[in-house]
Amino acid sequence: MAIDVYAPIERMVALIRSEERRRCTELGLQPVHLQVLDYISRCNRYSDTPAALANYLGMTRGTVSQTVLLLERNGLIEKMTDTQDKRIVHLTLSVEGNAILEKARPTNLFENANEIFSKNEFLNHEDSFLNALLALQKANQSQSFGLCKTCQYFTQTTDGFTCGLTKQPLSELDSQKICQEHCV
Repeated sequence: MAIDVYAPIERMVALIRSEERRRCTELGLQPVHLQVLDYISRCNRYSDTPAALANYLGMTRGTVSQTVLLLERNGLIEKMTDTQDKRIVHLTLSVEGNAILEKARPTNLFENANEIFSKNEFLNHEDSFLNALLALQKANQSQSFGLCKTCQYFTQTTDGFTCGLTKQPLSELDSQKICQEHCV
């Protein structure tokens, strides 16, 4: 029997977005501001640029540029020029941005969902959702932006971690964050 996954996934997304809008209203933010803050908190050093942010969110660079300017003016994010290549700008959350993000995250919603899923031991929900996400990304020809440590280029050595694509060492923190160079 085939399962129609569109309706429940669409409804879950609608519930998440509804909660997100409610929290944004309470904090004086737009949903896109929260999405930008969330992305910056979860991306590694290869993906903390305005271009990667635009790609991840599926927005134009102009829209992202205006959003970044506003968030920077409000003290929620900071821009830093790359030390090696002065054309590259890296984005980081400020202390205030991190505090706002913590207040805005719909933790109860996800805690409740995890509790429900954990009661159904026959369902490996993490693998199911990851496989569905991969299928959607392939169908939409979008980058995977997966966790660095799940990438085919991720390499563990005796000295730590290395990106096989860039041949650069990775910190443990970088390995646990999302990367635009991710490849399955």
